[in-house]
Amino acid sequence: MRNPHNDTAPVKTSKEAVDGPVRRCILSGEREQRDGLIRLALSPDGDVLPDVRAKAPGRGAWIGVTRAELDASAKKLKGALSRAFKTNDITIPADLGARIAEQLQRGVLDRLGLEFKAGHVAIGGDRIQEAGRSGRLHLLLHASDAGEDGARKLAQAWRVGRDQEGSGLKGLTLPISRTILSLALGRENVVHAGLTDAKAAARTREALDRWLHFIGPDSTPRPCETASQGASALPSEASVDERQTEGL
Repeated sequence: MRNPHNDTAPVKTSKEAVDGPVRRCILSGEREQRDGLIRLALSPDGDVLPDVRAKAPGRGAWIGVTRAELDASAKKLKGALSRAFKTNDITIPADLGARIAEQLQRGVLDRLGLEFKAGHVAIGGDRIQEAGRSGRLHLLLHASDAGEDGARKLAQAWRVGRDQEGSGLKGLTLPISRTILSLALGRENVVHAGLTDAKAAARTREALDRWLHFIGPDSTPRPCETASQGASALPSEASVDERQTEGL
């Protein structure tokens, strides 16, 4: 679905001038914006390592497939990486998919932590309901072990604030428990979180998009209002306030 290609020869298109650099996925052959892909880098020892922040020096290779697709493409991956890095002297870790997933999850948690410190995240049912009813809620997130009743009440407050009662607008249940969500925000027992700034919601959604697309929709049980179709169905930045996040 997405596409890597080495950093030294970026694809030049009219889309790139508007939306940013485009790369080709070494496995699917499809082209996509670089920010939606995952970069792989080659260590001095020849190990292929995830570089999800795209900061490592040297030649890079880009992928836009899911973890399941990556794991199923072991033979093809070796040849594709050898061509991208222009060397056969590479070692692909057996747990490459797990390493990528871990880095992507860390990116989401770091983003939430930063937005919380900046005052862009409301926690606690009362505060989230108030933000929702006053029209200040832009993205609603739940821990995987959140109760259905609590999630439903917050979603209702959000719909009221957006004047969308009766719509399908609801929050996204993340594939992480309240323990992990609490650690990310530096608070105890965080079950729900609401982004109260539109730009912060867009930044968080971008990180979520890459993570949830890669791990796939069935990677973790999601007991309350769940994301069942993967991250590719995330609403666009322009419509983040107007469409539901259920399809993340």
